[in-house]
Amino acid sequence: MSIKAEEISALIKQQLANYQDELTVDEIGTVTYVGDGIARANGLENALAGELLEFSDGTYGMAQNLESNDVGIVILGSFKNIREGDTVKRTGRIMEVPVGEEMIGRVVNPLGQAIDGQGEIKTNKTRPIEKKAPGVMERQSVFEPLQTGLKAIDALVPIGRGQRELVIGDRKTGKTSVAIDTILNQKDQNMICVYVAIGQKESTVRTQVETLRKLGAMEYTIVVSAGPSSPAPLLWLAPYAGAAMGEEFMYNGKHVLVVYDDLSKQADAYRELSLILRRPPGREAYPGDVFYLHSRLLERAAKLSDELGGGSMTALPFIETKAGDVSAYIPTNVISITDGQIFLDSDNFYSGVRPAIDAGTSVSRVGGDAQIKAMKKVAGTLRLDLASYRELESFAQFGSDLDEATQAKLNRGRRTIEVLKQPLHQPLPVEKQVLILYALTHGFLDSVLVDDILRYQDELFAYVDNNQPELLSDIAKSGQLPDTDKLDAAIKEFAENFQASKE
Repeated sequence: MSIKAEEISALIKQQLANYQDELTVDEIGTVTYVGDGIARANGLENALAGELLEFSDGTYGMAQNLESNDVGIVILGSFKNIREGDTVKRTGRIMEVPVGEEMIGRVVNPLGQAIDGQGEIKTNKTRPIEKKAPGVMERQSVFEPLQTGLKAIDALVPIGRGQRELVIGDRKTGKTSVAIDTILNQKDQNMICVYVAIGQKESTVRTQVETLRKLGAMEYTIVVSAGPSSPAPLLWLAPYAGAAMGEEFMYNGKHVLVVYDDLSKQADAYRELSLILRRPPGREAYPGDVFYLHSRLLERAAKLSDELGGGSMTALPFIETKAGDVSAYIPTNVISITDGQIFLDSDNFYSGVRPAIDAGTSVSRVGGDAQIKAMKKVAGTLRLDLASYRELESFAQFGSDLDEATQAKLNRGRRTIEVLKQPLHQPLPVEKQVLILYALTHGFLDSVLVDDILRYQDELFAYVDNNQPELLSDIAKSGQLPDTDKLDAAIKEFAENFQASKE
């Protein structure tokens, strides 16, 4: 029996092909330094930037500094069990987080692991935490309003779906309350919310989650929390993880609101990491790419074109100022990246004007495009009224003999400020905002005592709800102002029966 050389050759080739399938080559490095949440390892010649690396104790790290002789790795979790000389191997995967519908209603850490005690999250979808932002041709202009339920924002600094609106102010001026009220107002608005808490106390986050759960908002909300006791890498990664979770819905044609509370703490964590990794410090010891840190995150917010499904991701980044200084390094960076800012003023807050929005400094670069037509009509003069009131107020305290026009402006200004006040966790539907602002700008409140304004507002809503609900439903459905004669008649009829409190 003769064996042909061709058969032997074919058999060997087949064996080699099968053997090659089973053969995997792991690139393994050795830890040369570990401490303060970072490690250095040599031997990882082909590691990728942002690649997930696994240490011998099962802890994961992320490749950051790719240097000629070693790799700087940020450790994602505890580094107590990692020692010099331990092995670290490449996984071939870029850093990613789990995403999908299963995440909704859960509280997770920046790695997408549940921390709410409700068991493991079963999802088979993941997304890389870093992703290139959609280009100009993949976007369309922002035109749909994102209603916050806060009169001062929806009237003066409207936010559109796909916009990036900065919320800026000193600590304890109600920034988080603005975010929570906005999330509460998204109920039945076809909106998924992602609240990213960076460096917030665990007790504070727990309180916010309980508020959202009690008021039914956790049904459409994901909370990503990296507490102050978390390692710096997790505080740095948290916003990117939140953006990745939001993008999953945006690219599926849905609308998402992502709140980053707050990016000052992310910048501090990144500064800490960069200094430990021996990157050169720049202004205020922040690394040179601290602008890129925030710009590549916020650029991911977009209103996608109809060809890509028309989904949107709206970003509300928070920045904490020191003594109201918006001209500091990080505040000016983020102001220049975003499409406007809502400035919360501590003087307003402590004098009882809440939300403490400073109409003079706050601006929206999308403006009227993000308002329904009815709101655009009634809110047109508000900013001017407030500006002229603030100016006159400083002069009025020096003299009492003011002419009638000045008195009228001061009276209107006081009432405007009173109308824009709003209790905590009571967002208003846009049609009710339009109703009270119409009454204000058309002089119906000029004769009402300032102390009675909020009671007048509540009783007016109740009266219209009971007697002429079609007025409100018309605004809600069409977005247009209803017949002004009917509106005037309804407000006059209510005003006749309104009982003023005794002075």
